Amino acid sequence: MRIRYAAVAAVTVLGLTAAATPAVAATATATTKAQAVKIAKKKVPGAYVSDVEREYEHGHKTWKIELEKGNWEYDVYVAVSNGRIIKFKRDWDD
Repeated sequence: MRIRYAAVAAVTVLGLTAAATPAVAATATATTKAQAVKIAKKKVPGAYVSDVEREYEHGHKTWKIELEKGNWEYDVYVAVSNGRIIKFKRDWDD
């Protein structure tokens, strides 16, 4: 019993909790190709994916997702590190 209390006291003194540890691990995970496509499709609902590439954009490793909807072409750049959209372009396809 004393060992169990000592471990809890050590965690309390360091300011750590068991719940905080998994949250830190989850934020360090890179965005997968499938997750990036999902993020891009959410930005342009109803579009279909024509190409997916890895690129550098504005100093970030990104997934470049090319989408098409009607006569419009979209390029969505999703950061690998955190899943945020770094750049968004829309062009008319003749």
